[in-house]
Amino acid sequence: MSSLIDDDYDLNRIIVRPLYFGMLSNIILPVAGLFVCYYFNNKGPRPNMLGESSDMVFYLFMAMAVGETALAVWWRTKFFKSPMIRTKETFERDFSDEYLKRSRPLFILIASISIYGYIYYYLTGEFNAAAWFVVGSFLVFQLVRPRHGLVRKLIEQQRKLVEQGQFLQTM
Repeated sequence: MSSLIDDDYDLNRIIVRPLYFGMLSNIILPVAGLFVCYYFNNKGPRPNMLGESSDMVFYLFMAMAVGETALAVWWRTKFFKSPMIRTKETFERDFSDEYLKRSRPLFILIASISIYGYIYYYLTGEFNAAAWFVVGSFLVFQLVRPRHGLVRKLIEQQRKLVEQGQFLQTM
């Protein structure tokens, strides 16, 4: 079954745009932000503006990051279950465009996890904590990034929706 989908659709072309956007927003930009933190960290120690409450803020940010991770996994499932195809004749183009469109907010949500690290670094001067949030953001991206197997399943799911007459409603 998967070889039929591979023959009918160019999976690499479908995956490349969302993957590049995800890599930019979840790897390149967060690492660039981490280099900025590293630069300031090497210029001299930052004062801990939170004092004793810094651990509580770290755990609060960590809980928010875990919540965003759960939201991202749930959101990905919900986003891609609904119809993505406008017409049967434009199936591949519609799927590719809609896959990118639906992936963008998901990847931005995941990238926001790294922002907690930058804020925490600014407030406490703890570079290692900032790095952990950036690594965490990268790991969550790895959970939801585009893969051939996922795209094959989504295409098959969208084929079934098209056969049932369920199409993306345009406004």
